[in-house]
Amino acid sequence: MDIILKEDIENLGFKDELVSVKPGYARNFLIPQGKAMAATSSNKKVWEENLRQRSHKETKVKEEATKTATALETAKIKVGAKVGEAGTRIFGSVNNIQIADSINALGHNVDKKNIKILGSQIKEIGTYQAEVRLHKDVSITISFEVVAE
Repeated sequence: MDIILKEDIENLGFKDELVSVKPGYARNFLIPQGKAMAATSSNKKVWEENLRQRSHKETKVKEEATKTATALETAKIKVGAKVGEAGTRIFGSVNNIQIADSINALGHNVDKKNIKILGSQIKEIGTYQAEVRLHKDVSITISFEVVAE
């Protein structure tokens, strides 16, 4: 069954994309949750017109995402965490919310949903990497350092 996505869905597609899924997944989950709409002929016409109108705006958004990506590649991102008595092991773990807060503090607007920490959970002080998706076509890998507060 063909559907038009109303929002980004991980491992399926991005907003305003035409995708094909199993009918039960579309009828029982995506459409009732408001995450997609059926790709009928009238919905496809409206969708195509919206894409045409939005195409020039997308280029500007992509250019801004590329500029942000180049700035983030050279930025020194530090995430503070409380450490134990030994001085290397942290309480809890560092997550994408803390990384997003550190990036936003540098003046770049990044949503926490668009950050994936590469590897396992972060439980010690050190340098790690995360993947940041700034646009559906612009994704970078950044290095960040976990430091003691």
